[in-house]
Amino acid sequence: MDKGTLIEFRINGERRLAVLDRPEGKKDWIVIDAEGHPHKLRPQRFDYIAGGGPYTYKDIPEFLKQTHPYLDPSSLEVAWELLIEEGGQVTPEEMAGILFSEKSPPLCYAAHCLLSEDKIYFKNKGDGYEPRSANQVEEIKHQLTVEQQRQREKEAFLERVRQAIAGETVEWSESDRSRLEALERFVLQPEQKSSAAVEILNSIARPATPEAAGELLIELKWWSPHENLFLRRSSYPVHFSKKVLDVARLCLTDPPADPDKNRLDLTGQKIYTIDDESTEEIDDGLSVESLEDGKHRLWIHIADPSRLVFPDDELDLEARRRSTSLYLPTGMIPMFPPELATGPMSLVQGRIGPALSFAVTLDETGEVESYEIHASTVKPTYRLTYEDVDEMLHLDIQAEPEIGILDRTAKLRRSWRKSRGAIDIQMPESTIKVKPDGEVTVDLLEISRARQLVAEMMILAGEVAGRYCQEHDLPVPFRGQPQPELPPDEELLLLPAGPVRSCAVRRCMPRSEMGITPNRHASLGLDVYSQVTSPIRRYTDLLTHFQLKAHRRGDPLPFTRERMQEILYSVASSAQEATSVERQTNRYWSLEFLRRQGDQVWHALVLRWLREDENLGLILLEELGLELPHRFERSVSLGDRFQVQVSRADPQRDEIRFREMAGFEVSSAI
Repeated sequence: MDKGTLIEFRINGERRLAVLDRPEGKKDWIVIDAEGHPHKLRPQRFDYIAGGGPYTYKDIPEFLKQTHPYLDPSSLEVAWELLIEEGGQVTPEEMAGILFSEKSPPLCYAAHCLLSEDKIYFKNKGDGYEPRSANQVEEIKHQLTVEQQRQREKEAFLERVRQAIAGETVEWSESDRSRLEALERFVLQPEQKSSAAVEILNSIARPATPEAAGELLIELKWWSPHENLFLRRSSYPVHFSKKVLDVARLCLTDPPADPDKNRLDLTGQKIYTIDDESTEEIDDGLSVESLEDGKHRLWIHIADPSRLVFPDDELDLEARRRSTSLYLPTGMIPMFPPELATGPMSLVQGRIGPALSFAVTLDETGEVESYEIHASTVKPTYRLTYEDVDEMLHLDIQAEPEIGILDRTAKLRRSWRKSRGAIDIQMPESTIKVKPDGEVTVDLLEISRARQLVAEMMILAGEVAGRYCQEHDLPVPFRGQPQPELPPDEELLLLPAGPVRSCAVRRCMPRSEMGITPNRHASLGLDVYSQVTSPIRRYTDLLTHFQLKAHRRGDPLPFTRERMQEILYSVASSAQEATSVERQTNRYWSLEFLRRQGDQVWHALVLRWLREDENLGLILLEELGLELPHRFERSVSLGDRFQVQVSRADPQRDEIRFREMAGFEVSSAI
């Protein structure tokens, strides 16, 4: 190589021409580019050496000008079609002869540029290029087409994003979904940083943070301002798959054969269903039968979804995966498809349907004297609300004597359970609802006679079911609770009666346990107990139905002890996650309710200390039944009452700040 030779090299991937000026040491050259700038290079960095010359750096622009008209990549396809049959390699000079019928230095350089940039027809091999096979070319073209389509979709998506940000109404395409879901994952799982989400945020000049991604999704109206992130982060499925919905529809149009062919006909009984007005899954009803000896037989009728659901079928596996219906302020997500859960599975007034009925006779103390369990057919007579029943009890309606009998029996049962060591903890409870228009309501639940009546009947059915399964050694989900170590009576008596004392007892209560071995349930005061009264919305209840009904029919049990234990492990984990979602969602909406009620004054009660050394306590807002943390800046005692306002609430950060009406402002965040 001599001074004046024209060469090509690259800086940061950019193609650049330069002229050799002089050697530098034994291995390097000083080259001058088109702008007269010197560069020190080793020959190994020369990508191409042009013929002709000698040149000066001032010749480079003209040289490029002569090259430019021939840089048409599509011209390589013709050459490829000619050369693929012959095979072998081709140099840039030979390609210039094929393409341009001339081998001048500018045209040879044009051929070099085309070949070195080509990603379709030719691949570099040593000093030359060889044509790719027809299959390879076809595959590369397909990949390029896909990439071009992806790029067009990306640009169209970003344009729709800009339109949505500007307040225009946009319709998201199917191809937009994956990009929006990438933003969702970035918010929900920030530890798994999404390159797709970061690219989107960078493209619209937003910070590449999960917070910015969440704000963008709300701005795009893809998420609501109060998107339930707790639910989205959980594994609980919000929607049913098409396969499950198809099975549900088939059950409606062509139900399977009933495995219980000899159901007891109880359609002549007067049956009451008692629920909240908003309840759609009606899974229990009550009736009373008068006996000749003057006693009464109580009938507790439980909805029987196992009429349509069979062990390990599609509906059963879906319910097992969900473990429970999810009750959120924004609405209920059922364990079964709603057309089944609120339709043929429910005990609907005036409609004949299947049930699992428990007939129970009590002795004078309230203990179970005898019982029967039947697969039955029922026809609920009245659908009542708790308020209806409370009013009937208050007015002592003589036309419905069964309601009074049920009430008296419930009191008897409660008294019997207390004699057996039952621990009654009565803490205020509330329901939080978000209406379709966005209004949030928090209603304090009264401890009414009707609710206690229904609760006692459900506990009674659970005791009977547990006793039957224990007597026949059936592996079902038994519920138990270890005996708590309660504070001494003299210590409890020092606490104010009511919520403060109940709260102290509640803190001592161990968690309930579930297993296939019967175990005493301390707080209920029962030696054996198996929940059985909510098979539409609690999967463990359905498991008990499967086992108990199969045994009553004389069929083999659907689940062995080992298999039942495996299922319980899985279901317990899912149920725990569902409970956490419900608790966190209720907490969020309670803070949002309080945020909107900044001017409201609330009556607060000091329940207990969280960290007494830091003056951090738990207070009860008595009108709402909400328990919230509060840091005091003055001396208080458990049971003290005072008034507060909410000075700041941030549901997203799970923080709330109260202002005491005495002028103290304190903050807390859990």
